[in-house]
Amino acid sequence: MMEVLPLKSEETHDWCLNVHYAKRIPNIQFAFGLFDKSSLEGVVTYGMPPSPTLCIGVAGKKNAPLVIELNRLVFRKPIKNAASILVGKSLAMLPKPKIVVSYADCEQNHVGYIYQATNFIYTGLSAKYTGWKIKGLEHLHSKAVSNMARGQENPAEYLRQKYGRDFYRAEQARKHRYVFICADKKTKKRLLSELMYPIEAYPKGDSQRYAINYSPSTQNQLFACFQEEP
Repeated sequence: MMEVLPLKSEETHDWCLNVHYAKRIPNIQFAFGLFDKSSLEGVVTYGMPPSPTLCIGVAGKKNAPLVIELNRLVFRKPIKNAASILVGKSLAMLPKPKIVVSYADCEQNHVGYIYQATNFIYTGLSAKYTGWKIKGLEHLHSKAVSNMARGQENPAEYLRQKYGRDFYRAEQARKHRYVFICADKKTKKRLLSELMYPIEAYPKGDSQRYAINYSPSTQNQLFACFQEEP
């Protein structure tokens, strides 16, 4: 029987760095794992969004402190209903009230069906923006690229010197934005009415899953890891 249990932040680091396509550790305030007996099958993490502006944009200045992001969701192999079990039960275990935002990356062919299955509301696409890219490493998120220059006085100049013309800025794919409100019925109604984005119909399309031949450190056996959205 599968169960969802809290994890320490560091227990998810190997999954974030080596299984998830972003290859970096986000801000993690809450983490949960899906266990099948003693085997950790997947992890989900929640934390502060990378920008205070994002929090205000979603919930307004008054409710911005309540906003957290579901920023990683990953499994080591496909298991029927595993994603909805982990997301649904972990949401119930978060402190309340919270406004949970998560994104499905169009560039990775993600639509966000797991959020639709767990009753998130859909609030449209994120704003357009440009980010750093490196030729041949286009799979890396712009934040992962910027992390390569961490500690440098002028990160852009450092990367420009290192990669030359292979370092460039490009428009980033927009993301599907989903929101879930963890609160009692009365508070949820109020927070829904104060959201800054209109509720829209769920998007549709083909969603893609990626297989990665890597074994997270919490497992002893070599297997293929499968990345879920986001």
